[in-house]
Amino acid sequence: MSRNYDAIKAHYAGSNIGDLVAMMAPITGETRWTEMAGFPYAGTYVGADAIIAGVFKRIAEEWTGYTFTLERLIDGGTTIVGIGTYSGHYKPTGKAMRARVVHVWDVDEGRVVRFEQFTDTRLVADAMR
Repeated sequence: MSRNYDAIKAHYAGSNIGDLVAMMAPITGETRWTEMAGFPYAGTYVGADAIIAGVFKRIAEEWTGYTFTLERLIDGGTTIVGIGTYSGHYKPTGKAMRARVVHVWDVDEGRVVRFEQFTDTRLVADAMR
């Protein structure tokens, strides 16, 4: 597999054990990270600090058991695609969520240039109501 594939595989391995440092290892100060419109953390964040504050910190504060389960990782050279499922419980409502998701990563020499998330935002929103 490619260096780009290995970098994203390592990101997901870090995610599996809650290691934020490992997750952010391929992220640069210029990485553009886009959460899908309709998702509670929708928007584009640039750089590790903005991504952590805008996405990962909020998830940790608002959800219990929030996970991404990777089912397929596709090596497209400079584009890596992760397919899987989000799940967790939203703390304020106690409701469970389970939603299919696709992550599209544009990677150059093991460093993330761009990330974009695609998911069923309705399933996430339903857990938050």
